[in-house]
Amino acid sequence: MQGGTHHWLAQQRVHYGQPAAPAVLAEVERAGASRVFVMTTRSLTDGDYLAGLCAALGPRLAGKFDAIPAHSPREAVIAGAQALREARADLVVAVGGGSVIDATKVMLQCVWYGIDSVEGMATIVGGRHAGGTEPSGWTRDPQSLRMVAVPTTLSAAEFSNSGGVTDIQRGLKQRYPHPLAVPVAVALDPAATLATPLGLLLSTGMRAMDHAVERWCAARPVAFSDAMSHQAMQVLARALPAVKADPADLQARADCQIAMWLSILPQASGVPVGASHGIGYILGGAYHVPHGVTSCVMLPSVLEWNEPVNAERQRTVAAILGRPGERAGPVLREFVRNLGVPWRLRDAGIRQEDLPAIAARYDGTGPIATNPRPIRGAADLEEILALAF
Repeated sequence: MQGGTHHWLAQQRVHYGQPAAPAVLAEVERAGASRVFVMTTRSLTDGDYLAGLCAALGPRLAGKFDAIPAHSPREAVIAGAQALREARADLVVAVGGGSVIDATKVMLQCVWYGIDSVEGMATIVGGRHAGGTEPSGWTRDPQSLRMVAVPTTLSAAEFSNSGGVTDIQRGLKQRYPHPLAVPVAVALDPAATLATPLGLLLSTGMRAMDHAVERWCAARPVAFSDAMSHQAMQVLARALPAVKADPADLQARADCQIAMWLSILPQASGVPVGASHGIGYILGGAYHVPHGVTSCVMLPSVLEWNEPVNAERQRTVAAILGRPGERAGPVLREFVRNLGVPWRLRDAGIRQEDLPAIAARYDGTGPIATNPRPIRGAADLEEILALAF
């Protein structure tokens, strides 16, 4: 008999397949908020979509912060937290991709705990605070300032209670969980993705595929995870090529958003991801490779390396991609290539001479440690990296 614990997040609503502005306004009314602060990125700050959302907020718009670069550096988090304090914000709306949403999760924690320097962030990294790390521990540390998220990519950061922030000096991505860091509500508006460059959108869609595939192929799957992961893979296998074929297809974009949502739900069941995610954290933190791209280049090779321990599970992945009976790794690599996104490490700016240094960064923790085929050290990682090069 299989046993375990499923953790429900402190996320009250997900609005999907509809414009974000009315959904956000409904959340403002529910919260009784009068000073709403918008977090975004410079690529979106002057666009029509964000302008419309800000206009809908009217006099309740208390300010906007757009200096959030890729990989959410700690310095941007501290600056954003200070902007929230100065604005006396009572609700935050994050509009953007994973970097914006993750940074906002940690900004909230900095506001809650009075942290105003990157050095001070060491006191809360890894859940070193009253909230702890348990995703379902909603009542451990009540907080009134919360976030509503409007994602513009398919990274699924809005469905997690943990934010990834980068220590630039050390090239290290660090996790900052808190049960109330997860957005209280999410608005999945397919129109919000139209301003996202197509390559970026499709690569983050492969990040969602990575969530689903690695949990489907995990060493200890559970029924809830299998159901969500299987459906996510099926929808992404159809919808991502549809977006590539017709970028104006809002239905295909909406399908991708639903699949992305499904892909991340299994994390609440405690089913771990593996080396594709773990190597991605290294490539992102130290080599500035976007996390969507890390999934594009690493997932097929990790599948190939893991074949000795989960070949049967991988057969389902290949079948979902329309190639029953074939090896999942090469099939998925071809799927990525057909999307027109980077599919090899060399395409992501990584040199062959970098591979040993990348492998040497593994410290024995994180998703690499939960890979279905045990990774015993740098030599094993170099094998996987060589397959991806």
